[in-house]
Amino acid sequence: MLAAAPTSIFISAPDGLRLHARCHGRRSASALPVLCLPGLARTVADFDALAEALANDAACPHRVIALDYRGRGQSGYDRNPANYSFPVELADVLAVATALDCLPSIIVGTSRGGILAMLLAALRPSAIAGVVLNDIGPVIEPKGLMRIKGYVGKLPQPESFEDGAEILRRLFDHQFPKLTPDDWLVAAHRTFKQENGALVPTYDVNLAKTMEGIDFERPLPPLWAQFDALANVPVMVIRGANSDLLSAETVEAMRARHPALETLEVPDQGHAPLLAEADVIARIAQFAARCDGA
Repeated sequence: MLAAAPTSIFISAPDGLRLHARCHGRRSASALPVLCLPGLARTVADFDALAEALANDAACPHRVIALDYRGRGQSGYDRNPANYSFPVELADVLAVATALDCLPSIIVGTSRGGILAMLLAALRPSAIAGVVLNDIGPVIEPKGLMRIKGYVGKLPQPESFEDGAEILRRLFDHQFPKLTPDDWLVAAHRTFKQENGALVPTYDVNLAKTMEGIDFERPLPPLWAQFDALANVPVMVIRGANSDLLSAETVEAMRARHPALETLEVPDQGHAPLLAEADVIARIAQFAARCDGA
């Protein structure tokens, strides 16, 4: 039996801001719930294909919840951009997960979402039953961060979704060389939205301020202590073969510290893998089933 169509739920953050979550599958599903956390300027839409597959997995259907952080997607925008920070967003994640009764959960964290998962492991290890780190690890390559800083909050305003698709293709084609024109158009619909007769990003452009203080001449403090907090749960790392944010060397160092680490490298994709291909989804589904049996 197919799960019901996904639904939107709105939850109050600890400071009262309205947060949006997209829920897939049945609340009564016996398998562990899956909590999907997107990248810095991304939304719940990035997980639609994966969430539907996991919710409708015949052997092991999951309840899947994807979160729009504050200032992204359908969540409220914060008047104080300083609140687009890891401590505030971590509190938001806990508030949503508690309100929706989905702890412990398997977390699928893309980029910033993976960092939040590692921080949560250090803060409340009992909340996590397993983690998929999508193109993120304890060491973040400055080259990738510099590239992200160059476009977040600074995208040209497209005249149409087709124009938006071309903007994205020019920006990311070197990392995703196999995407088709239709793929770029889908990406444009996830990156831009209609507002007052114009196309604008699906996030608060003030997110750019979160990266203003980064000194690219000095390496960021590594998160090995937070990664080590995942020692007692299954962990899967997905890396885009063209990634400039997560290096192959960091993945090997992660494997040395977590011998049971499961790894997957996605060819012809960079930061961050789309998690939309059948073979990638199948691997994540297998990992989720392993978490259920752990």
